[in-house]
Amino acid sequence: MLPVSRTLLFGFVTLLVVVLIIDDIAEVEEETANTGHSKKMNAHQLIPKPRRKAAAHVDPTASTRLGKNVINHHDPSYNNTAKLTSNSWTFNKTLSNLIRKNILRFLDPERDISILKGTLKQGDIIHYVFDRHSTTNISENLYRLLPSVSPMKNQHHRRCAIVGNSGILLNSSCGAEIDSHDFVIRCNLAPVEEYSRDVGWRTNLVTMNPSVVQRAFQDLVSEEWKERFLQRLQSLSGSVLWIPAFMAKGGEERVEWALRLILLHTVDVRTAFPSLRLLHAVRGYWLTNNVHIKRPTTGLLMYTMATRFCEEIHLYGFWPFPLGPQGKPVKYHYYDTLKYEYTSSSSPHTMPLEFRTLSTLHRQGALRLHTGTCDVERRP
Repeated sequence: MLPVSRTLLFGFVTLLVVVLIIDDIAEVEEETANTGHSKKMNAHQLIPKPRRKAAAHVDPTASTRLGKNVINHHDPSYNNTAKLTSNSWTFNKTLSNLIRKNILRFLDPERDISILKGTLKQGDIIHYVFDRHSTTNISENLYRLLPSVSPMKNQHHRRCAIVGNSGILLNSSCGAEIDSHDFVIRCNLAPVEEYSRDVGWRTNLVTMNPSVVQRAFQDLVSEEWKERFLQRLQSLSGSVLWIPAFMAKGGEERVEWALRLILLHTVDVRTAFPSLRLLHAVRGYWLTNNVHIKRPTTGLLMYTMATRFCEEIHLYGFWPFPLGPQGKPVKYHYYDTLKYEYTSSSSPHTMPLEFRTLSTLHRQGALRLHTGTCDVERRP
């Protein structure tokens, strides 16, 4: 083929891919925003057909199965996002157990939630998960805070809440309902005290990406910011603090700052540092079910891991769109002014795809996705 022809063909294919991506994003926004003039869509337009067949031993009478039908192409209720808030949701224990069993084929969250002290020693060199050419050393402080046993060893809870940070939580009055769960997981050290009416205050496990130190606590540039950060850590009171220290280069200094404060002030937290295989294992599980995510968000990571410890999982604050179900503006985070970036090609995440996957699992009863207000007079 002539060079000119190859160039034209490459340009055409590139343009086609870009058009398809833009069209997919536009369709998801149109469906989910529900501004009153969006057209309805079938689920098979949004989620590609998975390659993996259902396990042969699954009860054929079960209404849903992981693999072939975990992403149900023909679920008519998928067309209406508003139905997520209906009171007709019923927990599908059979499907939940099946998802747990299949996830355990890829990873064991009890083990992979943290590297343990016996597996590494001070001074060991670690290659970053997403920057394989870059390395970091296991510092003295990090080694001291590595757990000796998994912080989730032998834990099992009937009802768990995973709280994302979307502005959909504002004015939701979901705080008391969230706190009523047996185990509460929060993401990225989000503030709770001043928002407790909507997001609750109870925390059993909270994640902290190194970038949080920069974005929410101004890189601890002053004593005031150091004190704010310390107060937030101290408010955790016995919770698991999950720090992805080995994911990407650039956050090692901020991790050290946090570790020093924890050790210096004897902060009552149980630290955990995810295994080097965790993200790839989680991504592998979802890819096998034909959910083509670039990199799982913290929320999807927590859901995937929680299936190991929790029987019934409820999600709050998961909404990656600038408009809510009724067409009203929704903040990216409930606690700051950060702008939406999920459509940016530079973003490592695929939030709309994750959301519609979770929405399908909600309709199948595997999890409950809360996107509306909560009844303050009623407890689950």
